[in-house]
Amino acid sequence: MKIIGLRYFFFALGIFINSFGVAFVTKSDLGTSQISSVPYVLSLAFPDYTFGMTTFIFNVLFIIIQIIILRRDFHPIQFLQVFANILFSFFIDVSMNWLAFFQPETFIAKFISLIIGCMILAIGICIEVAPNVIVVPGEGVVRALALAIAIKKPKVKFGTIKIYFDVTLIIIACILSFIFFGELNGIGLGTIISALIVGRFINLVNRHFKFLRHIRALARLK
Repeated sequence: MKIIGLRYFFFALGIFINSFGVAFVTKSDLGTSQISSVPYVLSLAFPDYTFGMTTFIFNVLFIIIQIIILRRDFHPIQFLQVFANILFSFFIDVSMNWLAFFQPETFIAKFISLIIGCMILAIGICIEVAPNVIVVPGEGVVRALALAIAIKKPKVKFGTIKIYFDVTLIIIACILSFIFFGELNGIGLGTIISALIVGRFINLVNRHFKFLRHIRALARLK
């Protein structure tokens, strides 16, 4: 029971760090993170909905996609992603409120903030995935894709698949931005940069952060 509690503790910790990373990247004012690009554009297009609310709605779609890909391999416990989605979406709004004061002005300050936010996001994702319980839908759908692709290309890394997935989200966000605003809004250089480096940061964190091995080991204990 203690081991299960620890696994879910680290999972919740990962969710919080993940959501804080999303908010930090967004507050860099160079565009939001790639994983949240579509919900952020939607939140700008529909002001009555907070960033967290649109994130929740969009992540429900990710859960449906996982069910379609995994079918019988989508185990009932993964429906707990709905609750993870609630936590993640709530923490995004909380983090955005906490960082309301944070407004970097120069491009250098914004760029540094972006890189820091991307690293925070990568660390959060790694901690969230390590306990091997459930994940937030945005990462769950990437893992589902990774499992499907691994059948034909076993050497492809999780972080690499995430890069392609994130770029796809950016394209969708750009299309929606032009539909609603006639120009790019909420998407910027930071969004593109985060799409290109978060996956690489994930690979880096997984390779060098030894504490992740201890978290993964919890999944092997009874």
